[in-house]
Amino acid sequence: MNPRDKKFAIMIGFSAIALSIFIPSAQATISFANGNFSALSCGTLQSGQTCTNGAGQLDFNTDATDWTNGTTGNLGYTFLFPSTTAATTSPGATGVDGALELWGLGNGSDNPGNALTGSSIPGGGNFIASDGSYEIEALSQTITGLTNGDTYVVGFWWAGAQQEGVNYTAATTEQWQVSLGSQTQSTAFVDNAGEGFTGWMYQTLTFTATGTSEALSFLANGTPGSSEPPFVLLADVSFTQTPEPGTLTMMLGGFGLIGMGLFKSKRWFKR
Repeated sequence: MNPRDKKFAIMIGFSAIALSIFIPSAQATISFANGNFSALSCGTLQSGQTCTNGAGQLDFNTDATDWTNGTTGNLGYTFLFPSTTAATTSPGATGVDGALELWGLGNGSDNPGNALTGSSIPGGGNFIASDGSYEIEALSQTITGLTNGDTYVVGFWWAGAQQEGVNYTAATTEQWQVSLGSQTQSTAFVDNAGEGFTGWMYQTLTFTATGTSEALSFLANGTPGSSEPPFVLLADVSFTQTPEPGTLTMMLGGFGLIGMGLFKSKRWFKR
């Protein structure tokens, strides 16, 4: 091997070492789990409640593993609907104030494909329905394994819906306020016709970690008020780290050097 080819072989070796060091750091392990709300448990129910292990009010008579509905003594009006449970027909989901149903196909509104039940739910799991004007508390999960100063992307499907009832027939608006630690970003407000369902929408929000452990939370917001209950739906949440610019540059540079080296090696073998 002549000196030039030997130099490229050395560069390839250093590139491989650099890639082996930096690629894992760009994919740091974080503790986020149960983004599709399919893992259920009965760990934090209110005293005296029987666990439904399915449709119900979170932390009242059902539980989504890794998620918390409000704080101690302050229970949010937030419900879990399994994909096998009809959210638009009786009895829907039972909570502290009784049964809850949402307007949908067959009982007053346009809900194409019956998207509130079954396989139409994004991600194929369960979904959350949270009142944006009554007993408002955040749905949250504490995430560990973060790197201070790194950026993370929260992705999720969401929709606007309304509580079904003879007195609940007017238009509403819905929105999610999403926080990581002390940082908060919001989706746009969506207009929802009376007895309506907006359809599922996909959203991504980017946050910068300010510590190694922070709470990811979703807070429902809606109008006009409890007289026309606006519910915000949530499904298939993801939480991913984005590569640092320096790491990405190192990776691309390493691949470039490897490619150049392979090209030179091919020429060397032809001699």
